[in-house]
Amino acid sequence: MRIFLAILLALITMNLFAMTVKSVNYEGMVHISKPVALRMLEFEIGDTIDDKTLDESIKKYFKQGYFDDVWAEFDDGNLTYHFKEKAIISKIELKGWKENDKDILDSVVQIKKGSLYDKKKLEAAKKRIIEAISQDGKIDSVVEVEEELLDNGSIKVTFIANEGKEIVIEKLDYSGVLGLDSDLFNDVIANKEHQFMGWFWGRNNGEMKLSDLAYDPLRIRDTYMQYGYLDAKVDEPFVRVNFDHYTADMSYQIEEGEVYHISGISINQVEHVIADEKIREIISLEKGEAFNIKTFRDDAQKIKTIIADLSYAFVQVVPDLRKNKEDHTVEVVFKITPGDKVKIRNVVISGNNRTLDRIIRRELYLGPGDMYSLTDLKDSRNSLGRLGFFDGNTIEEKRIDNSNMDLVVKVKEAPTGNIQLGGGYGSYGGLLVTVAVDDRNIWGSGINMGVKAEKSEKTQNYSFNISNPRLNDSDFSGNFSIFKSFYEYNDYSVDSDGVSIGTGHRFSRHISGYLGYSFSNNSYSDVDANSTVANSIYFESYAKSSIVISSKFDNTDDYYLPREGFDISQSFEKSGLGADADFFKSRTNFGKYIGLEDYVGFDAIFRYKARFYFAADTGYLPIADKFYMGGLGSVRGYESYSISPAVVESDGTIRRIGGKQTFSNNVELSLPLVPKAKMRMVAYLDWGFIGDDSLDEFSRGGYGLGLEWFSPVGPIQLMFSKPLNVQDGDKTTSFEFTMGQRF
Repeated sequence: MRIFLAILLALITMNLFAMTVKSVNYEGMVHISKPVALRMLEFEIGDTIDDKTLDESIKKYFKQGYFDDVWAEFDDGNLTYHFKEKAIISKIELKGWKENDKDILDSVVQIKKGSLYDKKKLEAAKKRIIEAISQDGKIDSVVEVEEELLDNGSIKVTFIANEGKEIVIEKLDYSGVLGLDSDLFNDVIANKEHQFMGWFWGRNNGEMKLSDLAYDPLRIRDTYMQYGYLDAKVDEPFVRVNFDHYTADMSYQIEEGEVYHISGISINQVEHVIADEKIREIISLEKGEAFNIKTFRDDAQKIKTIIADLSYAFVQVVPDLRKNKEDHTVEVVFKITPGDKVKIRNVVISGNNRTLDRIIRRELYLGPGDMYSLTDLKDSRNSLGRLGFFDGNTIEEKRIDNSNMDLVVKVKEAPTGNIQLGGGYGSYGGLLVTVAVDDRNIWGSGINMGVKAEKSEKTQNYSFNISNPRLNDSDFSGNFSIFKSFYEYNDYSVDSDGVSIGTGHRFSRHISGYLGYSFSNNSYSDVDANSTVANSIYFESYAKSSIVISSKFDNTDDYYLPREGFDISQSFEKSGLGADADFFKSRTNFGKYIGLEDYVGFDAIFRYKARFYFAADTGYLPIADKFYMGGLGSVRGYESYSISPAVVESDGTIRRIGGKQTFSNNVELSLPLVPKAKMRMVAYLDWGFIGDDSLDEFSRGGYGLGLEWFSPVGPIQLMFSKPLNVQDGDKTTSFEFTMGQRF
């Protein structure tokens, strides 16, 4: 009887809470539309529901994360859901550390304006900020979160960071080091011992980098493996911190083991796609020598490249080391799994808001329907970089299936042109007033065109030029220019007007040639009438008619700031075709560029540049067409055109008459200074030679520091120089400035 009464009571109770839904309404809901909200319900209008079903629907809405509270009211079959929306974060600030750094807000804080207020997300952001500060070696950092309710109902969130103290490594010890010099480790580890004057560039400040503590032992072990120590063991560093002074002592326990020598090199192709001998030709490791892990990796990459150039885009090269611990030898095995040959299905270009698609496509060595080649892919990236139209470019490989892929070319446009209504200042020409329109990529067509009118204290120049590096998208180029100029040199002035025209041809992706013709009229002025050379042939007005033929090799990866490759050019000029001047000139230029990031851990660039010019007088070599050194491009620390053979007047005046041959060297080290502002520092050493009969008649050098800046108006160089080997009568300078030139 009791069981029957309980069941009857339960049925009556369920019936009391079961109601038929006549309508569903929503109050206060913003983030979810009504149709979407209705689809989330497990029932429809006309259904009968109970309190359990109603509770489940409320929980489902709340789990969406948009609301602080959700409740429902049932009135005569009309169901109404009420929502209390979470507040919106309308302002986010970070104070005390990396203030106003948008990248930090995006990468560390990771909370966007307009996102919903969420306590858990704020706490997570707070932890990320503390973690990021600790990466700089600072401990005991504290981050507070301030929340301010604004009049519009939104919330302003401010993260206030109180940076902790930096730990300085006062002493670093290595135990167990016998076969190597521990100084080698300082080149690879991030946590180094503090050195005297550690704040000075090139010295170690000893600041601990906590994020690198786990990786430094691996870097030390990798150094050992470059010398054949395959059994080397490097324990995690033992760190003793003095929290009173925030200093630390560190020590590593190392077991070196023995040096392993290579007993043999094996090649195992899962599917034979290339002769083993072709692979052996590119392997640098040799039997009998000490094993080197770096050479080992380089060889694996070279093998991957040679196979990938055969269209095996997804090739895998798995190196294996078979150690013999008894005689301390190792057999090197390269296991090669080529996969299928891959064809390019499509090439997608993005980011070119200005440059036409075809201008980009003509620089690519891979297109739809082509078979994949890793070398072609790399050369395509470099070719785009040499245009100078983009701040950067990437070519992503999007795998479609085992035998097809798409290439996604992403570029970031760079300013290539400007309108100058104003002026500037050059260390040689002084104050410069310029009205010019110039664009290396006019209308995104790849055509270079410029109109210029400029006047400075020592120069006047009026010119028009137009050139197309790819006529009708072919391998031919063309150029035309007309000019009128006045240049005041150190000892005389030259008035010139002329025209030039030429055409070029790209013979391969790195080699091009050029053939051009130029004609100019030239006259001298401001020559001392009492000079012993004033009435000589040196200062007679003349016309020049010349043919120029040149060739160039360039495999660098960028126009303004190359980090790899070299360029070399050779030109010959012959004058005397129906005009006064009659001479022969040869000009040779060379540049080598090496990015050092893999070696030093930051974007340092080494550059070596050289030039050798030679002229032969075959009838009449005007003084203005002879060679001079000094200034940017040859020897910094000396005024432009100031280094040359000279004659001494009767009154002691030194008059420069130019040389017939000159050779100069430039060694530069470019370092990032303010990466976000595209600003770099460069240290350099220049040395040059010039003379008439031999190069050792005049020898001058210079060294100094400079600033390289990709400014909004173009690349700018500021050079602070100190001359070397200064002689009486030399014209030196401590500051030089230029805009628009390649670094």
